[in-house]
Amino acid sequence: MDREHIGSAPPGRLRVEVRDVAGSALLTPVGELDHHTAELLRTPLDGALDAGRARLVVDCSGLEFCDSTGLNVLLGARLRADAAGGGVHLVAMRPAVARVFHITGADAVFTVHETLATALPG
Repeated sequence: MDREHIGSAPPGRLRVEVRDVAGSALLTPVGELDHHTAELLRTPLDGALDAGRARLVVDCSGLEFCDSTGLNVLLGARLRADAAGGGVHLVAMRPAVARVFHITGADAVFTVHETLATALPG
């Protein structure tokens, strides 16, 4: 598994780990996804898609907060992934993050998994 850390946001903001696992790009954002940190997730999502990874798995277990900018980053990646024959799979959303997706209806356009084991092809 290749590992790469994107950005160097201060503690409490956002860091993103990227790994290739079972033919998927696994992205693990930790911290707060908002207007100020969205680029730290957009960059590796775009990089994975540009590299031909159409199946993206985003482990949200460490994501403490997501605003509309963060949601738009994920929606943009979903559109690109879908067009390439893949998709974006969200995993282990915390209640505060899941609420944003539920209120906006975005949870209906993503494949949502309770655990990482169910999100990765086996």
